[in-house]
Amino acid sequence: MKKLTGIMDGNEATAYIAHKTNEVCAIYPITPSSPMGEFSDEWSAGNKKNIWGTIPLVAELQSEGGASGAVHGALQTGALTTTFTASQGLLLMIPNMYKIAGELTATVFHVTARSLACQALSIFGDHSDVLACRATGFAFLCSASVQEAMDMALIAQAATLESRVPFLHFFDGFRTSHEVQKVNLIPEDQIRAMINDELVFAHRARALNPEKPVLRGTAQNPDVYFQGRETVNPFYDQVPGIVEKVMAQFGKIVGRHYKLFDYSGAPDAERVIVVMGSGAEAALEAVNFLAAKGEKVGVLRVHLYRPFSAKHFLTALPKSVKALAVLDRTKEPGCAGEPMYQDVLTVLGEAQQGDALPFAKMPRVIGGRYGLSSKEFTPAMVKAVFDELAKPQPKNHFTVGINDDVGHTSLTCDPKFITESPKVTRAMFFGLGADGTVGANKNTIKIIGDETDLYTQGYFVYDSKKSGSRTVSHLRFGPEPILSTYLVQAANFIGCHQFNFLEKTDVLKYAAEGAVFLLNSPYSQQETWERLPRSVQQQIIDRKVKFYVIDAYKVAAATGMGTRINTIMQTCFFAISGVLPKDEAIEKIKGAIKKTYGKKGEDVVKKNFEAVDQTLANLHAMKVPATATSKVEMPPPVPAEAPDYVKNVLGKIMSDQGDELPVSAMPVDGTFPTGTTQWEKRNISLSVPVWDPKTCIQCGNCAYVCPHACIRMKTVSPTALAQAPQGFVSTQLKGKDAGDKRYILQVAVEDCTGCALCVQACPAKNKEQVSRRAINMEDKDPILARERANFSFFQTLPENDRTTLDMTSLRDVQFLQPLFEFSGACGGCGETPYVKLASQLFGDRMIVANATGCSSIYGGNLPTTPWAKNKEGRGPAWSNSLFEDNAEFGFGYSLTVEKHRELAGELLKTLAADVGETLVSEILGAKQATEAEIAQQRQRVATLKGKLATSKKPEARNLLTLADMLVKRSVWIMGGDGWAYDIGYGGLDHVLASGRKVNVLVLDTEVYSNTGGQMSKSTPIGAVAKFAAGGKRMGKKDLGMIAMSYGNVYVAKIAMGASPRQTLRAFVEADAYPGPSLIIAYSHCIAHGIDMINGLRQQKLAVDSGHWPLYRYNPLLAAQGQNPLQLDSKQPSIPLKDYIYTEIRYKMLTHSNPEVAKQLLEDGQKFVNDRWAMYEKLAANGGAVAPVVAG
Repeated sequence: MKKLTGIMDGNEATAYIAHKTNEVCAIYPITPSSPMGEFSDEWSAGNKKNIWGTIPLVAELQSEGGASGAVHGALQTGALTTTFTASQGLLLMIPNMYKIAGELTATVFHVTARSLACQALSIFGDHSDVLACRATGFAFLCSASVQEAMDMALIAQAATLESRVPFLHFFDGFRTSHEVQKVNLIPEDQIRAMINDELVFAHRARALNPEKPVLRGTAQNPDVYFQGRETVNPFYDQVPGIVEKVMAQFGKIVGRHYKLFDYSGAPDAERVIVVMGSGAEAALEAVNFLAAKGEKVGVLRVHLYRPFSAKHFLTALPKSVKALAVLDRTKEPGCAGEPMYQDVLTVLGEAQQGDALPFAKMPRVIGGRYGLSSKEFTPAMVKAVFDELAKPQPKNHFTVGINDDVGHTSLTCDPKFITESPKVTRAMFFGLGADGTVGANKNTIKIIGDETDLYTQGYFVYDSKKSGSRTVSHLRFGPEPILSTYLVQAANFIGCHQFNFLEKTDVLKYAAEGAVFLLNSPYSQQETWERLPRSVQQQIIDRKVKFYVIDAYKVAAATGMGTRINTIMQTCFFAISGVLPKDEAIEKIKGAIKKTYGKKGEDVVKKNFEAVDQTLANLHAMKVPATATSKVEMPPPVPAEAPDYVKNVLGKIMSDQGDELPVSAMPVDGTFPTGTTQWEKRNISLSVPVWDPKTCIQCGNCAYVCPHACIRMKTVSPTALAQAPQGFVSTQLKGKDAGDKRYILQVAVEDCTGCALCVQACPAKNKEQVSRRAINMEDKDPILARERANFSFFQTLPENDRTTLDMTSLRDVQFLQPLFEFSGACGGCGETPYVKLASQLFGDRMIVANATGCSSIYGGNLPTTPWAKNKEGRGPAWSNSLFEDNAEFGFGYSLTVEKHRELAGELLKTLAADVGETLVSEILGAKQATEAEIAQQRQRVATLKGKLATSKKPEARNLLTLADMLVKRSVWIMGGDGWAYDIGYGGLDHVLASGRKVNVLVLDTEVYSNTGGQMSKSTPIGAVAKFAAGGKRMGKKDLGMIAMSYGNVYVAKIAMGASPRQTLRAFVEADAYPGPSLIIAYSHCIAHGIDMINGLRQQKLAVDSGHWPLYRYNPLLAAQGQNPLQLDSKQPSIPLKDYIYTEIRYKMLTHSNPEVAKQLLEDGQKFVNDRWAMYEKLAANGGAVAPVVAG
């Protein structure tokens, strides 16, 4: 019988089994495990059944702690239940894991092993999270590949039912979870044969049941607790034997054979590496290569890590072994050795003490760390470990893959040691986030895997910037199984989908000799060659590269594809590579397009088809000259005037050389400078806004809405422009008291993403050309040099005096310097304009607690950070703790501010005679309600610090460390709706109820944007989101109304695109309010399925339809006898459908399930009508929502 194969990643392979062998899935999104829950939800929504013929119930909880609690409850009542998680999410499950294991309850938790947040957060893979759970009592079963992820998921399910010990099945985050491979699927009848129904019935029989009541979860005393813990020993003793038996059964039924510890290599090996996870695949590739050359080396791949079976471990090792290297993919500071190293030492030591060693002599054992946060682990590194083992005194507690110039733990690797088979074709594609490159390459792997007998592998590297970031796709295919769990090192084919990448990244350093190079170029063939950096030309010549070009954006524009060039470049790849006949390849590409984009409508599919059909006529083979002639040199990653740290450290990361940085280059505690995005100059847009001063009315709208703070306004005297470069534009300032001042609107074109929101926001139209406004999009290339010089000069001009500006004037506020600039957010982002506005208003005295999510990633991700500082060195101080505790984290800020202000005041009074009674009185009595008053207080504090610096008194030195706290601080707690409505809601509620002065900004995208668009309790009724594949059935949680019920919380619901002035008023009022404030900001998002150029329009439609009522609730008004609730938007003027059906997140349900869509539209309209009526009544009746408690 022909094997059933599928092209999938590790997440899908695992979910395939989990969905078929469970009845309940309790889930919560966290990268990189989220797709497992998404697959299960999608399959259940599509009525896919498990092996018992029923559809598993998939439920999303508010946090991983909640998910594990639901799992515990479902297990206790007899359901076969699972969950999927990683990293911090797994840590939140630990309390329930102890309970589940203590109660001997069968379950499998599927974990994409990921780094834990320590000195920094990382979404990438290692074993830190899993190994933090060693003491929970769960058995640990590890998969090293996509195929193993499917197989071990089933083995774990069968073993947990028989042993009653819960299992944690894990595989490496991203490297396995997101690696696409051709796998052999396990047919349902074979899955069925692996699961013993009698064990399922026994599981149900232990369920809580009022027909046969029992009690669990008691509180025990010292007299019996110890004995109770020891009762489980026989169960754990049996686990290795049970897993071994299940693996044998799996081998008989499925035909793939595993052991608890799988040894590969020379039968007489003297040097052996012990390793688990995806690193075992790279180790195996290296061992196969070295052993074939006569080296006595081997690798022991660990599957069952807990319980760690001494018997099976010792049996698996060759008797000839003399030296072992145990590799751990984690770091445990302060330990005697990492976990598996200690396990191996314990096993060998106990065997030696009991005279049970199967070797002639006790092997030497060394331990090492590798691969933290998905750091590459290659055969060259494996060889370095074997070379170290061969030394008489090998280094213990080593690291491999980094340069540790501080602790000197690292091993030296030979990068030229490559073990890949020449039979494997290797391809790399450099794309721009959201241009579709990754999706197209996933389809490419599926086409090749499905239509040929070749083995396939696809792996996709992203930075943590949002759309507009660089992505690199690594594809392999060949006639033999692919073990290479590391990035392509020598590519036969390289596709560069953005011309400007060649000026920032050494793309061709990865090219093998004779490789094909495909470049998307906006220039003619001759001009393309001349515009290449000279070093790139030389590489093409030296490596005998076959060079092809296409203007993919030209094809995309002609076929209505916008900037989506993925299918165009994919068609070129198939045409050049010849992996499939051209016509067959195009047919398969179109099939993939229909499958991928069908839900988005026929029009999208049609445009993609047209793009494919027009591609090959625009593809050209370049004739490569014999010599390099370009005058273009590869520019440095950052300007020469950048600080040394930016040039030497951050610049290396920007230019894809971060792996070369030594340990000494990194800060010891994760502290980094702010304001570093100004040096990056990504240059990712094709078109940029150009100002037309003749048409401009100087309203400031374009600068206000700019998500990346690329549009700046200043007003200066004419003399300040004496040294302006040629082409620098200014105009007469409008308004009273303008005098002879010049008005400047300048664009930072190198930082612009080309979203064009500025054009949409501009109200001024050119009377002669009605299609043009006061700001218009134009091609960047012709104006780049001029505008680069203009912006550089603009930055030298003095900033406007804050004390002279009206903070309630939209126009005046745009003269304030943004202290949040050039972030890595998506082009047209709906969140960042609010963050930027807060930074303009309060940035020089702002402390930010940022929940994990989109805002923490575009706001605090290396290499550069957008939080900036002014010329006085002041700016927002920012930190991120976790996802779930951000409100409490920011609350801690407020406690410090309050206490240190109090302490500073106390010390100030004790030093009054030294510093002056008048100064003390002025400082302690300062109101600091306006910018002028704050500036005056700063001057007083500067005077105070000068006096304190010369004092010898201990109190003076103490006060000197606290004096800055005497200037008013603005504490802001920021995050998305996933944080505020779900995982962090309990903490947020407590903080708002505390009455303390904090400001909370909720950037509400109505989904978990950062993890890929999963449903939150903010998701509206009828919207399709991940974890709500069939459309959300419940209405949106009214967070604002809940907060208003306290009566002493300032609450505002805002939408910049609908009412920019109301947005500004809300921020100013929130900061001025003497108690807690909450601003809920509508943030359009790419996850809504909109063209981001229409983001402001969508905000207005949301308000006009009544979906997003605008209001401000100010308890101070109640104290004045007024209604604290002010409705700032009018009655709904359009039906809900006129808003929601302009967004794919709603519209797609009308295609997939029109009857449900119709019903949910009716329910949604009623929800909107009822809520509006309630708000209208509250705003009109003169009464507060709840009794007001001042402050």
